[in-house]
Amino acid sequence: MILIVDFGSQTTHLIGRKIRELNSEIHIVEPEHALSFAKTNKPKGIILSGGPSSVYEKGAPTIDKEIFDLDIPILGICYGWQLIAHLLGGSVVSGHKEYGPAHLTITKQNPVFSQKDIQKINTVWMSHGDTVVKTPRGFEFFGKTEQVSAAFVGNTKKNIYGVQFHPEIEHSLCGKLFLKLFLEKICLLNTQETKRFNPDKMIEEIKKTVGDKRVICAVSGGVDSTVAAFLIGKAIGKNLYPVYVDSGLNREGTTELVKDIFKYIGIKPIIINAKKEFLKRLKGKTKGEEKRKIIGKLYIDLFAKQAKKIEGVAFLGQGTVYSDIIESKGTRHASKIKSHHNVGGLPKNIKFTLLEPLKQFYKDEVRMLGLSLGIPPEFIHQQKFPGPGYAIRIMGEVTSKRLLMVEAADRIVIEEIKNADLYRKVFHSFAILTGTYSVALKGDARKFKEVVALRILEATEEMTADWAKLPRAVLQKISSRIVNEVPDVSRVVYDITTKPPATMEWE
Repeated sequence: MILIVDFGSQTTHLIGRKIRELNSEIHIVEPEHALSFAKTNKPKGIILSGGPSSVYEKGAPTIDKEIFDLDIPILGICYGWQLIAHLLGGSVVSGHKEYGPAHLTITKQNPVFSQKDIQKINTVWMSHGDTVVKTPRGFEFFGKTEQVSAAFVGNTKKNIYGVQFHPEIEHSLCGKLFLKLFLEKICLLNTQETKRFNPDKMIEEIKKTVGDKRVICAVSGGVDSTVAAFLIGKAIGKNLYPVYVDSGLNREGTTELVKDIFKYIGIKPIIINAKKEFLKRLKGKTKGEEKRKIIGKLYIDLFAKQAKKIEGVAFLGQGTVYSDIIESKGTRHASKIKSHHNVGGLPKNIKFTLLEPLKQFYKDEVRMLGLSLGIPPEFIHQQKFPGPGYAIRIMGEVTSKRLLMVEAADRIVIEEIKNADLYRKVFHSFAILTGTYSVALKGDARKFKEVVALRILEATEEMTADWAKLPRAVLQKISSRIVNEVPDVSRVVYDITTKPPATMEWE
């Protein structure tokens, strides 16, 4: 077993996933419990996660230094490495900030990782504002990036290692190999990739949890809610009541898609037309967090009203995935990135018991699970669409006119991505009304109209993303169509910011 100490990183849970995939059990603890757990359970290795704090901040999470004397291999990742350096006499300073891709060069032979191991897969992913500038006594420099000399270090006598990059992230191309070699060479464990989920066991757990009660399930046509509803339906059959709220904020054709999905599943969905009510509640609201919470509350109000018509409803089923939870401050030391309408956007006095069979999974795992359940690929490979819909792709107030604008721009993006045979090759493709205005010349007349941004991303588990390097001809076609076909648009810009530092959505 590997002990993971959680300092609030968005990717602590992802570290656990990668370790489990390498056939090792994991246990995640908060920092104050790390020493006692390690003494009692004697793990084969300890991993100190990243986190949003600075080691010098008042109240920053820390651990007892005695943990370094237990003769247990230790790997510190980002904040975890900075904390090792801080506690053992090194020096950490603010500066050398890096967010996104960097190139790792192995500078010295070491017991874990060689230059030959990484060869052409030397891209790693960074997300840090502090940097170790002086290592503790006994530590050697093993690898560097362009900005950070202590990107990979270690004390080989004590088996304590540190990396400034995030090996758990899919975009760290050599990351999984690094973790594998750390487990094999340093922790002396056998690694063999394993399956992450057991659909039959999940269905049995839902049966046991729900019993003879009924479940009202929020569905959207997206992969998460589709797979969640399919699992729940397999477990409880006709006691599942899928509800689709047509908020007017979803992509064109979503209602028909929902009908097709549940025709396949064999359960008729309840469809609530609430377009006018959503627009009414959003009138005058301009802030993303406020819009998310308004939408979350209205969804619950509508579900509660619908549930009163069904005897025995005790559960609210949702397609919540782990990225929703952690971005809504799912652990004690984590930062709150945003309120997901189905997590942080829910009211505290919710009268249902939440049923979220996918809440420990990532988007790519949900897709794999859905395919293993036999759900048709055309339902599983829908691109991600946020629960609050276009409300958070319109910067500022949501109006009927601006909804029509973003719908038209978004439709053009999807059409051209599909025409170029790129829909399945990118993770996320959409348009944003930026709320920014610029001058345009249309018909030789000066116009002062809105700027549309494009966000097209490549990702796997959704915790990190890189902007898609689309062919110029595709971008040109999208831009040309938007400025010509969508009223009141002056120009189109392409967002080339990675995650981190940016989030996938703009709000």
